[in-house]
Amino acid sequence: MRSRQTALAASFAVVLSATIAPPAQAATTQKKVLVELRETGGFAGFKDRVIVYTDGCARVSRRTGPTVDKCLTGKEIRTLRGHLKHLRVGRSEGQPPGADFITYTLTYRGHRASRYTLPSTWKPVVRQLEQVRQKYWAPD
Repeated sequence: MRSRQTALAASFAVVLSATIAPPAQAATTQKKVLVELRETGGFAGFKDRVIVYTDGCARVSRRTGPTVDKCLTGKEIRTLRGHLKHLRVGRSEGQPPGADFITYTLTYRGHRASRYTLPSTWKPVVRQLEQVRQKYWAPD
């Protein structure tokens, strides 16, 4: 009798461990971010975000509407990488007096800063990421 209980317990343990096994590692792998731009604020209440991943694909979202995942063209990603070579994230800028300001937040290579006026090295990066947002984000 005892050997039956032991065999039953052992088989139950095998079945239980098979059903609660962790998912495959590939399914939980996250994409690595190349650069991220967030534009927030203003009277219109902007809350736009563009994330470009190292594989050349992007995620575009706005305060309203869907989040869109698209891949950039080869030319777009090459141009962006060229602009990023000159980017200096630097420090965040203090909020100026007033109410109707757009905050630009850039994240690149582990550095993040928020600005209200764009430094010269930011302008080409922000301009291109805004073009990506306009091109690939379309409300359905």
